[in-house]
Amino acid sequence: AQSALASAAGSAAVKYGGPMDVARHVLRSEGGMVGLFKGLVPTLAREVPGNAVLFGTYELLKQSLAGGKDTSKLGQGSLMLAGGLGGASFWLAVYPTDVVKSVIQVDDYKNPKYSGSMDAFKKILRSEGVKGLYRGFGPAMVRSIPANAACFLAYELTRSSLG
Repeated sequence: AQSALASAAGSAAVKYGGPMDVARHVLRSEGGMVGLFKGLVPTLAREVPGNAVLFGTYELLKQSLAGGKDTSKLGQGSLMLAGGLGGASFWLAVYPTDVVKSVIQVDDYKNPKYSGSMDAFKKILRSEGVKGLYRGFGPAMVRSIPANAACFLAYELTRSSLG
């Protein structure tokens, strides 16, 4: 999904002076407030189930590694393993939704290729097959595992230091 976004963004020649400039441009040229929320439905369709899978997997793996519900004595390596695999489970569960979100967000407002999430899903499937729904999956996983391992370790260390 990130590669789809990057290739589409790479072809755009527009330069922005910061986040507020981007917001002004979107408001003026991409349908007002509607333009600011382009891709919201597939984003929610990714985040809600994806985070349920992420945190569920993380907690399940922690308990499995600890041999029970008390996970307070797990070492840093175990916490990183659970965090990294939790992050991988997120993308395994919802990656096609992320691809749909990305193509909708970079779709041309004035001459859209897609009429919505389901249309984008069907067109990608029809033109590229299932493989098209997993464009950029490898790099996403390579990034996700260490990022989530570090994030969950930092969370657990902070939580334990605060009492």
